[in-house]
Amino acid sequence: MFVKVCGLSTSEAVRAAVDAGADAVGFVLTASPREVAPERVRELLPGVPSGVPAVGVFRHESVADAVAAARDAGLVWVQLHGDRTREDVGAVHDAGMQLIRAITMSAAPEAFADWGEDLLLVDAAVPGSGEAWDYASVRARGLGDRHWLLAGGLDPANVADAASAAGAWGVDVSSGVEVSRGVKDPVRVTAFVTAAKGH
Repeated sequence: MFVKVCGLSTSEAVRAAVDAGADAVGFVLTASPREVAPERVRELLPGVPSGVPAVGVFRHESVADAVAAARDAGLVWVQLHGDRTREDVGAVHDAGMQLIRAITMSAAPEAFADWGEDLLLVDAAVPGSGEAWDYASVRARGLGDRHWLLAGGLDPANVADAASAAGAWGVDVSSGVEVSRGVKDPVRVTAFVTAAKGH
C-alpha cells in the first residue's frame, strides 16, 4: 500500500512521516491552515530521502502558477485540485513535472477517466471535512488496476478497512494524523502508516 502523508510543515513532521515509512510527502502551497511558503519547503526538503516524492499541493491556481511555485519550492511533483482539463495534465508534463490529479466523488464521470496523470487522487465529495464517507462507492467508478490514492476522513483506525473497501492502490492522509488543525502527531503518523501497510 502506497502511503502519502500530506500537509507537513515542520522538520519533526517530515521526520515522523519518513521514519514511519511514508512513500510520499505533501506540502500545501495554497491557502490553507497547513499552507507553507516555497522557501519553507526548501528548508524541509533535505529531510526527505531521494526516492520519496515530495509533492506541492494546489487548489485553484492555474497550472502555470502552480508549476512556478513548485519550482520555487524545489519540487518536481504537483497535486492539482479543482476543475482541471486534459490540457492541464499535458501542461504539467510539458513543464517536466509529475502530477497527482485530485478529484472528488461528486466529480463528473469523465473526470475518473485516465487523462495521463501519474496518479489520481479520489477525495470525499466534500474535501477537507475530515469525515469518513462511503469508501466502497469508489469501486463503481471503474478505476480497476490504475494507480490511485484514496483520501478524505482516513485515520489510523479506519484506513485499512477503507482502502480494502475502495480497492485503493494507495492512501493520502492529513487531518487524520493531527492533534490540532495543521499540527501533526508523530505517534498518529506512525500508527497510520503501519495500519495502511498492514504491519
